[in-house]
Amino acid sequence: MEKRKIKNTDLSVAPVNFGGNIFGWTLDEKQSFDILDQFTDAGFNFIDTADVYSWWVNGKGGQSEEILGKWMKNHSNRKDIVLATKVGAQTKEHDLDISKKHILKSVDESLQRLQTDYIDLYYTHYDDNTTPVEETLSAYDEIIKAGKVRYIAASNVSPERLKASFEASEKYNLPKYVALQPHYNLMEREDFEKNYAPLVEEFDLSVFPYWSLAAGFLTGKYRTEADLGKSQRGEGVRKYLNPKGLEVLKALDQVSEKYQTTQGAAALAWLLANPLITAPIVSATSASQLDTLFKAPKLVLDQEDIELLNQASN
Repeated sequence: MEKRKIKNTDLSVAPVNFGGNIFGWTLDEKQSFDILDQFTDAGFNFIDTADVYSWWVNGKGGQSEEILGKWMKNHSNRKDIVLATKVGAQTKEHDLDISKKHILKSVDESLQRLQTDYIDLYYTHYDDNTTPVEETLSAYDEIIKAGKVRYIAASNVSPERLKASFEASEKYNLPKYVALQPHYNLMEREDFEKNYAPLVEEFDLSVFPYWSLAAGFLTGKYRTEADLGKSQRGEGVRKYLNPKGLEVLKALDQVSEKYQTTQGAAALAWLLANPLITAPIVSATSASQLDTLFKAPKLVLDQEDIELLNQASN
């Protein structure tokens, strides 16, 4: 499988990033191992998690990293995996926090759970909007120099604070973010395209969108209120059951039928057709969901398909 380079790094990744928020939540350890085995056996190598996954289960999180750590140790495959985790999100134990003190403590805890010496890509998960950006970056500088982290990235950081971070990196000779993880999909376009895409181009960032399938809505399985009870995540897509959402599903039905594929694969292929997108983040809890992930990079949409999806989702 053709790998894509994460810009300004020596890391190359397959074009789908597996979202590890489900490990220890909707999948137990054994099921997680099974899904990870299938994902990597198919040639994929990029896994995304966070120190707080899944805090909504036990109040503090850590389950996802622990499961990943056990899986990598069990398979002795750490060197084959590009591993991303995050810091800064809140739990029941603490608020949003990207202070130097919190980062230095959290990175060691993540490394311990992941049973590894280093993290390939370490994200500012959520900005606390109070810590000076140079303090956060100086913490990253320290852990990069210590060999604990290779590169840094940003997720839920405002355009203003993202720009300020690059200015601070330049001014104080501190590490620069190499990637952005935004909320972006066919149902959520405006914020990324208007506010972040210009920064992505200006600072040469790789982009890994989260909720690439709009919490499952873009798979086409939720079309009526009655469908919302189909899964634990169903309620999360209620807001998309509107004329625009149904128009997007109709367009996805058309494209998926044309290529004899799934609506989810078509939605991911739309993301991958965007030159700014490196690898969408997607989760899967079954072999059929994994199949959608596997199909997406092989599906090359033509201009007509892209325009159809663009119009429906505008």
